[in-house]
Amino acid sequence: MHMERGAELSPAMMDGVVKAMLGLSGVVARSGLEQPLLELVRLRASQLNGCAFCIDMHTKDARARGESEQRLYLLQAWRETPLYSDRERAALLWTEALTLVTGGSVPDAVYDEARQVFSDDELACLTVAVVAINGFNRLNAAFRTVPGSYQPAG
Repeated sequence: MHMERGAELSPAMMDGVVKAMLGLSGVVARSGLEQPLLELVRLRASQLNGCAFCIDMHTKDARARGESEQRLYLLQAWRETPLYSDRERAALLWTEALTLVTGGSVPDAVYDEARQVFSDDELACLTVAVVAINGFNRLNAAFRTVPGSYQPAG
């Protein structure tokens, strides 16, 4: 990962930051939430935050896991297409509400919609997933991580 800023961070500090962020991601990985859904959530939050590095990463990860090009292209307009399931729609709505939280609390209607398709535990893990990607977006924005070089594992 190439960073324009932060290159002077000590290896110990960089390791600590990465471990803290991966701790959040580990909770999500063990949650049982569907990987395709999580990639859509990560990509949508990254689009909202304008994080080029994460958009590049999560587009590549989604493709590597079999996501269709059409669904990736239309993600920004998910409300206008029938290509997403009710569960994905609720997750995307939840993601947007949490990512754009400057207006205050998440509206009751958004919570109610999410609770129709997610259990309490699933919604807690989905929330952690949104917190984690927003954190990664902000780290990459702060340190100007250059997009393009990421390759999915496998």
